[in-house]
Amino acid sequence: MREWLRPDGVPVDHVTFAHGALDLIARLMSVELRPGDAVAMEDPGYHHLLDLVTALGLRAVPVAVDDQGIRPDALRGALRAGVRALVCSPRAQNPYGGCFSAERRDALVDLLREEPEVLVVENDHASAVADAPLHTLTAGGLRRWVHVRTVSKFLGPDLRWAAAACDPLTLARHDGRLLLTSGWVSHLLQEAVHGLLTDDGTRALVGRAREVYTRRRTALIEELRTRGVAGHGVGGMNVWVPVRDESAVVNGLRSHGWWVAAGARFRLSSPPGVRISVAGLEPAEAVRLASDFTTVLGECEATYGG
Repeated sequence: MREWLRPDGVPVDHVTFAHGALDLIARLMSVELRPGDAVAMEDPGYHHLLDLVTALGLRAVPVAVDDQGIRPDALRGALRAGVRALVCSPRAQNPYGGCFSAERRDALVDLLREEPEVLVVENDHASAVADAPLHTLTAGGLRRWVHVRTVSKFLGPDLRWAAAACDPLTLARHDGRLLLTSGWVSHLLQEAVHGLLTDDGTRALVGRAREVYTRRRTALIEELRTRGVAGHGVGGMNVWVPVRDESAVVNGLRSHGWWVAAGARFRLSSPPGVRISVAGLEPAEAVRLASDFTTVLGECEATYGG
């Protein structure tokens, strides 16, 4: 894991494991926070993380995102509101597809240094299939931080394994709670993951997958753009399309044989939109989807006024 993380600038003095990224984040929140505490969350953001915050009795404070990830002005507002933790994705953000630039990372680090007790949770869920460099917050000399990586997006969803690099206090609190529950992450599972991550054939296959996902995502965004529809997705396997009426668009596309996700499950206070997962969408299919999308938007305009 140190060999995997170090080239991306993540400090690797302290490394631990968990049964997936959500497992690790849930454990950290349960030992670091108390019911009612505020957590800064991407908006729109990953719906399972938003659900997790609610399930733990915590309060989600929305932090707006754009193509470069969380916005500094939004983070500044959340910090002033007294958040105890921040959960964010440095690249391939789900569902918006934003990726930290070096400039955005530096601006965020400057803000977080002013609040050294805030725990920064960086969820690099796509990692090996993210077609963007990692500009990690953890390289900024923060006091409380953790960088989480899982392999479910490219080695298989049943490989319930995640690795994390973190500061020593976070390591102690996480591993202390882990010992009281499952005890450890299966060494058989760890050996399977290690074998795949170090296998040349698997590495080549993952590299090809990264290129395919990039072509499929950019093909859809370009087809939408040529029809006057704005789609967001700098990295990852999703495209976020702002719309005025989520239900009308979702149901309209379903009548054309497409299933997209209504943005409501990903949003806290951000404007409406729909998420399109493009991992299985061939570029040739993107032409038909974009055309159908435009048709549905026209029908919504005529029927509902937007």
